[in-house]
Formats: sequence, C-alpha cells, structure tokens
Amino acid sequence: MTMKPPFERIVEQHGPTVLRVCRVVLGAHDAEDAWSETFLAAMRAYPDLPADANVEAWLVTIAHRKAIDVVRAANRTALPVDELPESPTRLGIPGAGEPDLWAAVSALPPKQRQAIAYHFVAGLPYADIAGILGGTVDAARRAAADGLKKLRRTYPGAIMEGVHA
Repeated sequence: MTMKPPFERIVEQHGPTVLRVCRVVLGAHDAEDAWSETFLAAMRAYPDLPADANVEAWLVTIAHRKAIDVVRAANRTALPVDELPESPTRLGIPGAGEPDLWAAVSALPPKQRQAIAYHFVAGLPYADIAGILGGTVDAARRAAADGLKKLRRTYPGAIMEGVHA
C-alpha cells in the first residue's frame, strides 16, 4: 500500500503547473484566484483521492472547472459603460405602446385575460391554452371570445392581430 504525500508537497510540486494552466485559460488577472480556489477544493477532496491517482491530471481537472466558474461569473457581471442609453427600452413591456388598451386587458377576468394573452400575444392555439388553463378547447375559445367582446365594448379602438371586427 502506497502512502500519499502530504498535501503541502502536492502544492509545491504541482502549484506552478496549475498556475500556468489558469493563466493560459483565464489570463493573468483571474489566474491567481482560480489557482487558490483549485487548491482549496483539492485540499477538501484530497483525503478521498486514491493513492495511485494521477495527481497532476486531477489538479488540472479541478483548475479547469474553477476556470469555467470564473468565466461564467464574469458573463453574469454587468460591464461598466461610458454612457447610459438615453431612454430605457419599452420593448416587451405590456402598456408601453398603448396604456389604455393594456389597462382594459388587465381589467378582464383572469381566464379571459390569460386566453387573450396566450392566443393573441403569444400566438398559442386554443388546444395549448386549454392545457395551460385547464378545461376544454371550447372553454378556452369561449374565454378569448368573451374577453375580446368585452374589450371591444370597453376599448373601441382595440384591434387584435388576426381578428376581424
């Protein structure tokens, strides 16, 4: 039975290689953090590592995963910009273009409002809407028709795409 060397010796022996890997993958700025994270994770897992394992390959694998974590975290971090956009986008926000229409839609009963949204905004067929809302295809169609009828009364200028008045 072979004995594993103390972890400090592992760090001394393979630390430079792991740091070079981290620098190549991440660049100099993030390499030292990834190196530290690699050896912290390795220290926790070292007692369970088999004595005959390829330690260098094991450490490089951990470093690779830590590098991926750093890249993913950087992709989620906001980047500073010199100038902010002049106005925020209103794209995809109900009420952005026609606040009166969206107020009328929001005043509909829930099933009618949902049937209108799912069919006319998302473009779903009534069979899918029935699956979402629970009920039959006819009930989903009826809810959308009733909601559309109410919208035409409360908001005469309402024009729904694909619907003829």
